[in-house]
Amino acid sequence: MTDERDEILEEDDELYEHHRIVVDKGQSPLRIDRFLMDRLQNATRTKLQAGIESESVRVNDKPIKASYKIRPLDVITVSLPHPPRDTDIKPENIPLDIVFEDADLLVINKPPGMVVHPAHGNWDGTLLNALVYHFQNLPTGRNGEARPGLVHRIDKDTSGLMVIAKTEFAMTHLARQFFDHSIERTYNALVWGVPEPADGTITGYIGRALKDRKVQAIYDDEAKGKWAVTHYKTLEALRYVSLVQCNLETGRTHQIRAHFKHIGHPLFNDAMYGGDRIVRGMPNGTYKTFVENAFKLIPRQALHARSLGFVHPRSKEWLQFELPLPADFQAALTKWQRLIKNSETND
Repeated sequence: MTDERDEILEEDDELYEHHRIVVDKGQSPLRIDRFLMDRLQNATRTKLQAGIESESVRVNDKPIKASYKIRPLDVITVSLPHPPRDTDIKPENIPLDIVFEDADLLVINKPPGMVVHPAHGNWDGTLLNALVYHFQNLPTGRNGEARPGLVHRIDKDTSGLMVIAKTEFAMTHLARQFFDHSIERTYNALVWGVPEPADGTITGYIGRALKDRKVQAIYDDEAKGKWAVTHYKTLEALRYVSLVQCNLETGRTHQIRAHFKHIGHPLFNDAMYGGDRIVRGMPNGTYKTFVENAFKLIPRQALHARSLGFVHPRSKEWLQFELPLPADFQAALTKWQRLIKNSETND
């Protein structure tokens, strides 16, 4: 009989399963892959071997070999991708803007308006539909289901960089990096108002809002949500709005959007979090018309995944990618810049 303590550690929107197992005092020596196959649901030998090779299976916080035999009181941590939940993803010939590609992974520029994976109301036209069409040999999950290679997500109306795994090895290795918070993710956002202080850190427990389950809220009670950390830096203050840079430590649903709503600076034109109305300035006259025209330039929340950095699973080299602001974001930003410049000229 064993008394292992198996904790599921949730991170990055539950794309991965994370386990912590403390081996029983009376456990006899046993290969770690055999030990884990008996205790983890969906843990195939191939999946575990990929996890061991990519250092996503560790004992006493150290990487091990597949031949390692567990010992009493060993602490085993495991980070593996969840098996796919979508069993019937229709391939669709949707163009992909590929920034980088090799045998293990690809980095894409996701356009605003594209849903990442099929769900209620969005069964077609998603990134997964495109990936299944263009890459028939993506990693497979349980029972040979199509594994579309997702290692993280960004919202439908957020633009920018995403990394996609093309092999089980790459997916498992990248999952470990997301779990360790070692992947660098930088976003640009246009927010209402001027944050104070100009540079800072927003923290709190993110969970579903009580009045609207589609919206995330920030709580002080850990029982109500998951811990989230966003570092931000004001790049340009434009009196009514500000261009900010955001770096994520955690990957929670709507993290940046909920965090800036929480501190009173919702993202520009973010309908879900109150940014699609005039938050700073008088809501009348020529200024109201100006804002309405700015909304038309970027009919979505002003959020862009600008840069992405990670260790390549196979070469172990650090890869860094960066994209400029998309046309709609840049157009709205330029409009605000001209407004402030003209007002300063007339003063």
